[in-house]
This record gives sequence, structure tokens and C-alpha cells, in this order.
Amino acid sequence: MEPVTKRLWVSRNDSPDFSALKEFQEQLHLSPFVARLLIGREYSLESARQFLDARLADLPDPFLLPDMDVAVTRLHVAIEKGEKIAVHGDYDVDGITGTVLLFAGLGALGGCDIEYHIPLRLRDGYGISAQALQAAAKKGTRVVVSVDCGVSAHAEADLAKEYGIDLIITDHHQPPPTLPDALAVINPQREDSDFPFQNLAGVGVAFFLLIALRKRLRDAGWFTHRSEPDLRQYLDLVALGTIADLVPLQGINRTLTRHGLVLLESGQRVGVRALKQVAGVKEVSCSAVGFQLAPRLNAAGRMEDAALGVELLLEQDMIRALNAARYLDQCNRERRELEKQTLQQAEVAVSAISLDHTHSIVLAGEGWHPGVIGIVASRLVDRYYRPTVLISLDGDSGKGSARSIRGYHLYQGLQACSDYLSGFGGHEMAAGMSLSKDQIAGFSTALEAHARTELSADDLMPKLRHDGILLLEEIDLGILRQLEGLAPFGMGNPEPLLVVESVRAMRVQTVGDNHLRFTVCQGAFSHPAIAFGMLERRDELQGEVDLLVTPQINRYNGREMVQLRVKDVRSTPS
Repeated sequence: MEPVTKRLWVSRNDSPDFSALKEFQEQLHLSPFVARLLIGREYSLESARQFLDARLADLPDPFLLPDMDVAVTRLHVAIEKGEKIAVHGDYDVDGITGTVLLFAGLGALGGCDIEYHIPLRLRDGYGISAQALQAAAKKGTRVVVSVDCGVSAHAEADLAKEYGIDLIITDHHQPPPTLPDALAVINPQREDSDFPFQNLAGVGVAFFLLIALRKRLRDAGWFTHRSEPDLRQYLDLVALGTIADLVPLQGINRTLTRHGLVLLESGQRVGVRALKQVAGVKEVSCSAVGFQLAPRLNAAGRMEDAALGVELLLEQDMIRALNAARYLDQCNRERRELEKQTLQQAEVAVSAISLDHTHSIVLAGEGWHPGVIGIVASRLVDRYYRPTVLISLDGDSGKGSARSIRGYHLYQGLQACSDYLSGFGGHEMAAGMSLSKDQIAGFSTALEAHARTELSADDLMPKLRHDGILLLEEIDLGILRQLEGLAPFGMGNPEPLLVVESVRAMRVQTVGDNHLRFTVCQGAFSHPAIAFGMLERRDELQGEVDLLVTPQINRYNGREMVQLRVKDVRSTPS
């Protein structure tokens, strides 16, 4: 299989309806271009207003989530009686931040005996741990609340009942046809959910549980003689987990993340300040979270024990927090080295894939570290643009991690191949599974067959979706300030991507090891540009070219200037 090197440039919307353009401009006080951009992204006037405002006051009623009332009623009783409550999290950033959120939030709401458990990736695997439930029962725990896991935990829910534990599941992954027999299963993906937004992260679901519980306690007079916590102080955790889990930054997720990023920037949480210092983060953005903060938190669960990440985010002493953050940084360096080795081995394995396998990639390796195969799968998707599964073999058993491409629903693909799997879970773009070694060949064939039914040749060509064509003279600081108001950018709310046609690259210089800096000229107008990782494409900048760019404000020494971040280049059509 050959790497995919060409990418098609396609408009984000082939037939936008600009009849409301004037209303957008006048009522939302937008430039014509930014108004066109929002219409092109299929916002109505009202949804665009909500998008731009992103007000916490507009968050929906948490009791619209299924089983919320049952869960809150039980937790109310547990808090009033001082019962032991255990939070069961997961080992990724979503699970880590959700665990910290519930552990600290339940305590702030009046819970006096709260503990938490994070499974070990290499020992326990994904999901609610039977051993953890047994240990909780021995300690007299009456209520266990999961976060970011549990929607498929049928056996564990039955076990909790045997132990006399009331299990409250909060999760956001795709539910199976039959739900576990738990006291409550709070999941916006449930078919019977009335909640107006499906794509919350696990930490987002947990946040709405706290909102609902606080309301119930308030209505019962619980805060008459005790302080009522301001749950907004936990939005930094919500932002961390939401960005790291790559759920769409639209609707409620954008609102929560936008306010949470402000808290991350202020660094009110000691552990976050330490993590920012160790990671060298000076200004917090979705990019900084996704590429600098989250990988270090993730490294705890990938390489050792995700509880280290929980401890860091709960730490109150800066010296201890810095020591913990430095240790996670070391874990992250070890993770990167393992990732590099595994990617090299996986590339060799890809070259040996049968020519019959053209729509998917399934690879297995003895001793591949389960903590890095998901990242390597993502790297292979970037390179080959195929749904990709990597399986770490340990004797006769395997644990897999999968990543997908636009247009292929990974969870549904695994459902179609479930006869070969002993367990699986996930969502559209990412999933995990377990299977025996002797089932890998059958699974690979079945996944390929399913991918062929779902993906056309056009689907297998990566596309760069842009927001339209703009002249250099139209790009100014006023427009860019309005574009910054569309942040935070990320999955589901990408940075504006524009086409500038028939331009010339002047004074091209190499920056660092692999980047280019130059001036883009179009007639009498020009702007400076930076092209990260594009050194090998320098020769393509000869003559007249079209560029795909993200315009941004470059702030330096108190000055502001327009800068174009180049994403792709093509020859200008004759």
C-alpha cells in the first residue's frame, strides 16, 4: 500500500444559501466574509448567535439526560447519610479529568467519604474493573460512579448488584443494543435521551451530573448552612478532557471549552500551572492542550499509572506538582520513543499487506505497547488514509486500538465484525477491541469487506475543506479579530481555511529543520507566510501558485500583523 500524497481542495459547502447574509452582518455585527463563512458552515442566524455568545446560562437542563433523576436522587441520599462513594474513571485524559472533576466536585457538594479508582491499562484493560468493585465492596462502599466508561459493562453491573453496590454509569461512548443493569446509565448517546446534544466528552457528562446534583441539594435546603460550590471552577478540567478526546467543539462542547480555556490560561489549578511550566506552554489554546498538555497527562496512563495524572491535578503544593509534572514529562519522552519504534515496525508491516486489502489496514505485532498503538494508528491514517487497526499481541490474546477516516463509522464497522471479537467499544472515529490471535485473519478480512461496502474510491482520497476564496487585499486585522471570535478551534470547529489564487512566493527561506518562511504576493498586495513541515515542497513554490492558508494575527513585541499559515500548495491552473 502506497502513502497518499495528494489532497483534494473542496469547498466546505457546495451550495450555501446567502439570502440571510445582510441579517448576519447587521444583527451579529460581522464583516461580509465572516458572515459568509458562518453561513457556509450551515449556521442559522439564531445558531450563529448562540455560537458566538457561548453563554453558560444557555446550557440545557441536565435532567434531560436519561437516568439523571435516579442518579441524583441516590447521590443526594449518599451525601446526606455520609455514605462511602467511589469514582471509577478511565486512563485517558478524558477519564483522568472526569475522575478529578467528580472526586473534587462530590466533595465540594458535601460528600465526606469519596475515593477514586483508575484502572491500569496493561493490567486491567479498558472499562469498569471487577476487582475494583470487589475492593470497593470490602471497604463498605455503597455507591460507585463511573466516568468515561461502563456503557457496555453488563457483567460488572451484575457484579455490583451482587455486592450491594448501586452503580451509576456516566459515559459518552456508543451504547450497545442492551444497556447494563445498573442503577443509572447516563449517556447522551442513548436513543431515549432528550438531551439536545449527543457529542459530549465523558468529563462533560460528569459535569452535568454535578450541575443536576447541586440543583437537587439546593432545592432541598442543603446549602442553607454550608457554602454552595461554584462549579464553573471545574471548567478547566472539562476543557482539558473535551479537547483531548477529540469530540466536536460545537454547541455545548464549545461553550464549556471556551470558558474552560480561560481558567487554563489563568492557571488557578496548581497542577495545571506545573504542567504548563514543564511543557513550556506560555499561551493556552486548543493546540497547546492537544499537543503539549494532554500528551503528558496521557503518558501516565499509557506508560504507567493514570492515577499519577489524577494526583497531579489534585495537588495543592507547587513543588510536589512540579516534581509530578516532570515525571510525566519523562513518561512522555519514553512514550514518544516507543511510538517511533512501533511506527517503524508498522510501516514495514504495511508494505507487506495483501493487494486485496485496499480499503482498511489491520496490523498485529507481538510486544507492541498497548499504550502507543492508538497513536501509531492515527499516524498511519494520516499517511495512508484508511481505517486502521493496530493490535498488540501477548501470547494468544490481543488488544487493539483503531482510528478512522471521514465517512467510515468505526463502531458500526466493529459491530459488523463482532463475531471475531471478544469485546469492543468506542465511537465513530476511535475504538478499542480485544480478540484472540487466531481470530485476527478473519477479523481483517471482515473489516475489509465492510469497509468496501461503506467507502468509495472518492472517500479514500483525503480532502482539505476550505471556507472560500479570498484576495490578499481583503485579509486585514479587522477580519482576523472577528475570526478569532470563532475560537476555540478543533474537531468540529476547524480553523478558517482559505484559498488565495495566483500568488507568488518571494524571498523563500528555510526556518529550523523543516519549515519555510516567505512573502506571498498578489498584485500590489503581500503578506508574510509560514509553512510548517513543508521544506521538501520548496520547489513547488516556483511561479504562480494557489495556496491554502489559515490567516492569523502574529503578535510580537506589542505589534500585530497579518500572517498566513500555509497548509497546502498547488500549481495555478492554466
